[in-house]
Amino acid sequence: MNIARMLLSTLVVLTLLMGTAAAEDKDNGEKFVDIFNGKDLSGWVVDRHHKYDQWAKDKPRWTVADGMIRCSGKGGAPFLRYDKELSDFVLRIEYRMAPKCNSGLGIRGVVYTGPRKTRPSIAGYELQVLDDSGKNPTAHGSGSLYRYLAPKANATRPAGEWNEVEIECFGPRIRITLNDQIIHDIDQSQIEATKNKPLKGYFSVQNHGHVIEFRNVRLKEL
Repeated sequence: MNIARMLLSTLVVLTLLMGTAAAEDKDNGEKFVDIFNGKDLSGWVVDRHHKYDQWAKDKPRWTVADGMIRCSGKGGAPFLRYDKELSDFVLRIEYRMAPKCNSGLGIRGVVYTGPRKTRPSIAGYELQVLDDSGKNPTAHGSGSLYRYLAPKANATRPAGEWNEVEIECFGPRIRITLNDQIIHDIDQSQIEATKNKPLKGYFSVQNHGHVIEFRNVRLKEL
C-alpha cells in the first residue's frame, strides 16, 4: 500500500514538473527578443534628414518617450530602420495613430537613400498604416501590402487606440495578423506582382507627415 502511495505521489510530482517545464518551454522556447529598449534608438537608424528646423532650433523627427518610439510627423526622415537585415522571422509591434494618420511598416526593404526605388513599398513591402477604420479593404488602405495586395479585412482600430501586428516571413510565405485577425497569408512566389520580391531585407517604420507611436517591438528570427 505504501509503495502504491509512493508511486502515486511520484507520478503527481512528475506531472507537475512536466507541466512547469512545458510552460517554461512555451515562454522561453519562442526566443522573442526586444529590439527596441524603450529608452533610446540604439540599434535603429534614421534614413536621411533626422532633424527639422523649428524656431531656429534643430528638432529630431524620431524620439523616445515613455517607453515608445514617437514620430513627430514633420517632413523628411521618412524611415526609421532596424539596423539588421532579416530573412526569416516573426516580428510583433504595436502602434497608435493620431487622427488622419498615414504611416507604414517596411518589410524586407533596402536602405532608403532618396530614389523612389529604395522605398520599402518598391524595394520590398510596405504594410500600410492608415486612419481608415471601418472602410472597405483596398490595395492602398490599412493592412494592405501597399499597391500590391488588399488585406482580407480592414482590421485597424480608430486613431487613439493601440493596434497589434504580427508579421511572419519564412521564405516566400508571408503571414500577417492585425488585431488578432489574419489579413494576409500568401506565397509571394505564386503572385505575379510579388514573385520577384526579395527574401531578406530591413524592417522599418515610416514618417508620412503624421504623429504615430510604436512600442513593444519584439523579434524572433527563424
